[in-house]
Amino acid sequence: MAIKKMDAKAFIEEKIDYLKESVGREKAIVALSGGVDSSVAAVLAHKALGERLQAVFLDDGLMRQGEGEEVKSVFAKLGIDLSIKDVQREFFDALKGLIDPEEKRKAFRDTFYKALGIVVKESQAKFMIQGTIKADVMETKRGVKTQHNVLEQIGVDPSKYGLKILEPLVELFKPGVREVGRVLGLPAEISERMPFPGPGLATRCVGECTPERIEIVRKAHVIVEDEIKKAGLKPFQAFAVLLNDRGTGLDAEGNRNFGNIVVVRSIESKDALTGTATDVPMPVLKKISERVVAEIPSVTRVLYELTGKPPATIEYI
Repeated sequence: MAIKKMDAKAFIEEKIDYLKESVGREKAIVALSGGVDSSVAAVLAHKALGERLQAVFLDDGLMRQGEGEEVKSVFAKLGIDLSIKDVQREFFDALKGLIDPEEKRKAFRDTFYKALGIVVKESQAKFMIQGTIKADVMETKRGVKTQHNVLEQIGVDPSKYGLKILEPLVELFKPGVREVGRVLGLPAEISERMPFPGPGLATRCVGECTPERIEIVRKAHVIVEDEIKKAGLKPFQAFAVLLNDRGTGLDAEGNRNFGNIVVVRSIESKDALTGTATDVPMPVLKKISERVVAEIPSVTRVLYELTGKPPATIEYI
């Protein structure tokens, strides 16, 4: 469902009524990642439930740099108190030794809901508000990739985790979610930000996700977003990927260094179901490459990907 500007207000009113009726006098919880979808779902739920909503940020160690504190600050201004739970150890333990993309996604999903289930039990909440959107469901049903937040479609019973799931955005694609966010008064730094996958940087780390490898791709991601923004480009998504491979390079003293390879990906898309590579000017790509190898000594090579969707997916795993 695409939302026209004039329809967004009616959509918001409808979903507020839906959440009020569904939750009743009980409490609900929302897991905020700082992405557009979970943020819009959180604001909708707060308008419907007020203090009966608990917002939590699961710090899984797979988010963007400084994500937790930044999100906490933004939502404090909206009157939503956000608690941050450090669950990094649990996630890295679950991902240890895993290489296969689907195994990594399933491990993330199980760890996410187990961790959230503990928070739900402590809060005595009976419902979880989730920012699932239409593209998540469609890709999971088509077998493109398993989205961690699409449970019933992949045969997972939410009650296994002690949760009842409510999905107020499930009929919308990303443009509709953004429009709802604007009408709700979300700042542009949230409503207009590029999509970020639920499993975070685990989807941009090919091979095993160790804290050290995730930190490499996190630093590279900051550089990519920074240079893309400086160039005035506004792609649907732009990010860095760490390959599970090596390439020979030379350090500052001219010594041989067999280091990591980072891929830069920038995609144009309307609904995340299809996409084409952004025509990024060569000077911008060169600047990104220079910064990545200079600021991340373990990286020796930087590549730019041109593959569209299909045949590739936007994310790497």
